[in-house]
Amino acid sequence: MDKKLLEILVCPVTKGPLIYDKPNAELISLSAKLAYPIRDEIPVMLEDQARTLSSEEAEALRK
Repeated sequence: MDKKLLEILVCPVTKGPLIYDKPNAELISLSAKLAYPIRDEIPVMLEDQARTLSSEEAEALRK
């Protein structure tokens, strides 16, 4: 994931920052508790395509 792209991308729901989860190929929004998939190196920033994070997942990523 290009660092410049990551700097300008925000969560479409909360407009908050995203965390790049390389092993799972996702961009994580902790404020919305959503994980946006990255497919073929392209972030899919659609709420209906995002996976909802469990409370445990969100807490683990906060650390």
